[in-house]
Amino acid sequence: MGLAASPDITGLLKAWAGGDPQALEKLMPLVYDELRRVARAYMRRQRVGQTLQTTALANEAYLRLVGAEGLGCHDRAHFFAVAAQMMRRILVDATRARRAAKRDAGTLRVTLNDQLAIFAGRDTNLLALDDALTTLARRDARKARVVELRFFGGLSVEETGAVLKISPPSVLRDWRLAKAWLARELGRSEVHAS
Repeated sequence: MGLAASPDITGLLKAWAGGDPQALEKLMPLVYDELRRVARAYMRRQRVGQTLQTTALANEAYLRLVGAEGLGCHDRAHFFAVAAQMMRRILVDATRARRAAKRDAGTLRVTLNDQLAIFAGRDTNLLALDDALTTLARRDARKARVVELRFFGGLSVEETGAVLKISPPSVLRDWRLAKAWLARELGRSEVHAS
């Protein structure tokens, strides 16, 4: 994802943050393809048969962005970080709603691919991952944000560093430590669920 801030996008983001409702309408055509790419990358990790589609995820993220106030996105990287966080919330909300409706039947599952290779070849439940990330955020918010940006947002090491204002080696260190911590936590939750 090339997140170098173009003057048009940066200006529109600043206008939107300043309360200009027209700015988001002008901004979305410029960033919508990238939103779909992020959604597509995430949905590729989903189990076959997942009912939520890429377009639906991108559209729901768009609607939440339109309805959000005070986001204060100042550049493209920050905008996509916010979008990634919204996509995570959308997927978790959809999973919880489906779980409540079907009492655990058809639970949305996430296949953790090579990018987040916590368990090689195994599925892990999105709700368990969300709970583990929430716990990690209480212990170390930056590491949790690194996982969110890289896994849910599809941001590169450099883009993640730009959003968090840390160096790429710091991103890589946080990424490794967060993956190890999540593997341990998710392993525990699997044992308790059995």
